[in-house]
Amino acid sequence: MADYFTNFSLQLRLPDEAAQTYALELHRQGVCLWQGDDVPADYPAELREHHEDWCFEVEADVVEKQPGLWLHSENGGIDAVCAFLQHLLQKFDPSGRVTFQWSNDCSKPRVDAYGGGAAIVTAKKIKTMSTNQWLQKHSP
Repeated sequence: MADYFTNFSLQLRLPDEAAQTYALELHRQGVCLWQGDDVPADYPAELREHHEDWCFEVEADVVEKQPGLWLHSENGGIDAVCAFLQHLLQKFDPSGRVTFQWSNDCSKPRVDAYGGGAAIVTAKKIKTMSTNQWLQKHSP
């Protein structure tokens, strides 16, 4: 039996500690929803849609001498983390942009197990592309 991994790691700078506290609490609520618990009625609907993919971690961090977050995972959560980042950009940095990459890996050699992708997230748009999509697009 093989174990499959989707890894990513990125940092997000936030404007202040209040934004950091908000983001950490929002992530905590997302984890609760992922685990099947109830969340407050005011939990953002656009994040609620991604509860089944909410398998990433968020930790308080200092980014460029400002409060921030370190977001990472070995288990995926690409769609959920993109929605989370977009929500934070809409709230705290509407003209901002976040980019990150992920890798797909496996504990045993499998022909379908390796690859990755990249994401560009703004307050208005999320654009992702996997290496598989890129290959299909550029194959004859």
